Amino acid sequence: MALRAALLGVAEGVILLDPDLRLILCNAAARRRLGWVGGSPRRGLALTTMLEHAGALDTAERMTIREHCAALLAEGAMPAIGRDSAAAEKELAFGDFAMRLRWLDGQGVMLSIPMGGDGGEVALRDPLTGLGNRRAFQAALAAALARPETEAALLLLDLDRFKHVNDSLGHPVGDALLRLVAQRLRASLRGGDTLVRLGGDEFAILLPRAEGAEPLAERLVDLLSRPYLVEGHLANIGVSIGIARAPADAAEGGMLLRRADLALYAAKAAGRRQFCLFRPEMDARAQARQALETDLRRAVALGQFHLHYQPLLEVASNEVIGFEALLRWEHPARGMVPPAEFIPLAEEVGLIVPIGEWVLRQACRTAASWPETVLVAVNVSPVQFADGARLLRAVDEALASAGLSGTRLEIEITESVLLRDAAETLATLHDLRGRGVRIAMDDFGTGYSSLSQLRSFPFDKIKIDRSFVSEIEGESGGKAVVRAIAALGASLGMTVTVEGVETEAQAAFVATSGGHQMQGYLISRPVPSDAVAALLAGRPASARAGLARTASSDGA
Repeated sequence: MALRAALLGVAEGVILLDPDLRLILCNAAARRRLGWVGGSPRRGLALTTMLEHAGALDTAERMTIREHCAALLAEGAMPAIGRDSAAAEKELAFGDFAMRLRWLDGQGVMLSIPMGGDGGEVALRDPLTGLGNRRAFQAALAAALARPETEAALLLLDLDRFKHVNDSLGHPVGDALLRLVAQRLRASLRGGDTLVRLGGDEFAILLPRAEGAEPLAERLVDLLSRPYLVEGHLANIGVSIGIARAPADAAEGGMLLRRADLALYAAKAAGRRQFCLFRPEMDARAQARQALETDLRRAVALGQFHLHYQPLLEVASNEVIGFEALLRWEHPARGMVPPAEFIPLAEEVGLIVPIGEWVLRQACRTAASWPETVLVAVNVSPVQFADGARLLRAVDEALASAGLSGTRLEIEITESVLLRDAAETLATLHDLRGRGVRIAMDDFGTGYSSLSQLRSFPFDKIKIDRSFVSEIEGESGGKAVVRAIAALGASLGMTVTVEGVETEAQAAFVATSGGHQMQGYLISRPVPSDAVAALLAGRPASARAGLARTASSDGA
């Protein structure tokens, strides 16, 4: 006992193994030098498992130690070798520290690490938060998976709205916020839990027992979403968490991490500030999404997109005064892929920028063949506004190559465009307006702060979302909403377009409620570019008859 107490307290790192190479003792100095991760080492731990806790060592270094310990054990069993024999000792060097392996005659093996720098410990530490880093995480994960007798849990955390704080208040405030988050996380965990910062605003927690994962995740969602006072600033963020369990969800580290990431993605997709457990169907969705992304990239390269055009009818004149360009993707095997399926993916992976530029060029080129009084409307993604200079260049090049006046181009945006980097976005909108381009707010009334957005920029047009129009013939208040928005637009000097008009009753109501334009299947479905001329010329007769019926209803 006295020897054990002495070894535990010495400054030199000491590890004792029995003749079966199972742990007898590992003192604090050895754990520091080896970058020990996970819970306290327990007596009887196999050397192989023990080395998985040594985060300062890579796989090759762990293998070297195992091989030399095994060699010492074999040599020590031979009578010719005593404790003073040179053959019973090995000297190994690992980066910034050395390790001496010695056979203790009949008792086992001692690993000793002389005093020195703390490079092994520093290599496992995140310098900003003081938490473990990615290398420490990998070691802890390997150690946890080496204990199949218990079910562990991996929690991946991603902060919500951290980028907004970082961009708006500056990186020093962002760094201070990350340190506060780390403090809250530390205070929420138990002694045997492993907490690391993987990088950026991503953290990971490894629980040696899975049963506490969901209650912990629920507490963390609440705790990390509470306000922070950071260097005189009040910051509000949240957290999304994905959970995977081993070995139930995966028995291998890379797969467990991937499945926790899939669960994290599901938490974000469901609205953020929540946690999700991995479910097998997430794998199938991820594979389907990956296949769709591959096909989407191929579609960009092979030019599989085309545009359809849906007319805009002016109520007062009963004339088509423009067309909205709508993107279509005809996949050779999938057939027509719905825009609601591929456009969000294109935005997520950045493909919407080249796709959007192609749409601008193609729409302007097509519109150049129309009468000079007919405009073309093009939807522009919020992602494209992230680089305002590139968007302006794309508009300039599209107009110039088509020989189209800027006054015949209308850019449609949604309210979400103004929810980030508002000052830069407004500057880009004003630059577009300076080119004569009209700016329309699409899907008005469905966002977070429609009225404040109308005050932030003098839009030329607001488009009332089709969801309100579908309620016109019911008792749910759709008529009142359409009248109110139309009156608001008129008072601000903005054109009001009503989308989704499909019946003559809806068209008649729009005409009497102050709407200036309407769009919908009653007038025409979206048509290929070669059918636009027929709509403008009144062919086929059924199209012109539909417009006439609408005009008659408008005047009623």
